[in-house]
Amino acid sequence: MKSRSTNRSGIVMRRRVTPAGDIIVTLLTPQGKIKAIARGGVRGSQASRLNLFHHVGVQLYQTPQADLATVQQSVLEGALPRLSEPERHPYAHLLSELADALFQEGEFSEQAFDLYAGALRGVSHHADPEWVTLVMGYKLLALAGFAPRSRQCARCAAPDPAHPDPLGGQLLCGACSSQPPHPAERLAFLRDVPRRSVRALMDSPLPPEQRPGVWRALERFVTVQIGNVQSWRAVADSPEAVQPVSS
Repeated sequence: MKSRSTNRSGIVMRRRVTPAGDIIVTLLTPQGKIKAIARGGVRGSQASRLNLFHHVGVQLYQTPQADLATVQQSVLEGALPRLSEPERHPYAHLLSELADALFQEGEFSEQAFDLYAGALRGVSHHADPEWVTLVMGYKLLALAGFAPRSRQCARCAAPDPAHPDPLGGQLLCGACSSQPPHPAERLAFLRDVPRRSVRALMDSPLPPEQRPGVWRALERFVTVQIGNVQSWRAVADSPEAVQPVSS
């Protein structure tokens, strides 16, 4: 008979406390995304372990009648305490909400787990968490198969588009857009981000004044292709949104 218990190691990407005091968590693991419930969790030792962005090992118990697996035990395997800092938390929350929307429950992807974990580490440790978020946001999209078209106009397929697409967040040719072209540095990033390595992109960050246009493109593309992501507002309202922070 197949065991109903299983052990998993993953990162808490979503956490909700119910009126009954249960904790419902969504974990991204190397085996895919899992949603589970820790019954009475807020009154026990699991409350501090099942916090947002914590890397935890969990023992899960699944019955045929239950929609959610039950967290029987949890062990903290790693934490990034700097993600609670106000200049970092909005970016980590945005990446978590984006990854949650992109990757489905039961979908096996070690690459998704590694990329998401690396994104959180970058936001936690790097002096420029905004740039980490822009790069890794596009990389998460590309891994899930949602890379924006960058070598052809998104409307007419003309080559080498250089103008913003205010509705879809992609690139348009001059004939399809009424807006001025992107500045050269920003255009190079938007064209190359699906193909260049994370290391290469991190080594050549855009200056802060070039980033608002990238944020607009990313937000529009995600909204059209994936759906509404609530965390955009928290990032937009952050006073540190375009300022590197001290390491």
